[in-house]
Amino acid sequence: MTTATNETATAASRLTVQCQFCQTWNRVAADRLEHGPKCGKCGTPMRFDRPWTLTEDSFERTLRESDLPVMVDFYADWCGPCKAMAPAVDALAREYQGRALVAKIDTDRAPRAFTSTRSQGVPTTVVYRQGREVARQVGAVPKAGLEAMLKKAMS
Repeated sequence: MTTATNETATAASRLTVQCQFCQTWNRVAADRLEHGPKCGKCGTPMRFDRPWTLTEDSFERTLRESDLPVMVDFYADWCGPCKAMAPAVDALAREYQGRALVAKIDTDRAPRAFTSTRSQGVPTTVVYRQGREVARQVGAVPKAGLEAMLKKAMS
C-alpha cells in the first residue's frame, strides 16, 4: 500500500466510542484524533493519546463498529505483570493514535467481556480488526511484542 493510499484509508477510517463521561456514542474520524475531538453531546474532550477505557457496555460495539484495529489490554488492578506492561500500552496509544485504538478493560469490572473472549488469565492482549480477533497474547508482553501484534492487524 502506498503512502498516499494509506493516508487516504486512514482519513476515511472512523472509530466508534462511547463518551466516558455522558456515555453517548460518537463516530470519530481517525485523521482528527490528534486534534482533540470532543463528545458530540457533552463537549468533553476525547483523549486518544492514552488507552481508551472500555466497559461491559462499550466493548462489543467499539470492536464491531470501528474501522481501525483495536488492541485491548485485559488487565486487573491487583496484577503485577499488568502493571509492568502498562507503560508499554500507554506508549503505543500515543504512537498509534489515528492508526489504531489502544484500549484497556478491567476484568474485575467487566467479567462478561473478558469471559466472552474465552480468556482465563491476565494480562491478556487481543487485537481485533473489524470485530474479528487477529492476534492474542497471554501474559506480560514487552512493547516490541505488542507493536508486532498491532502491525499484524494493520497489514
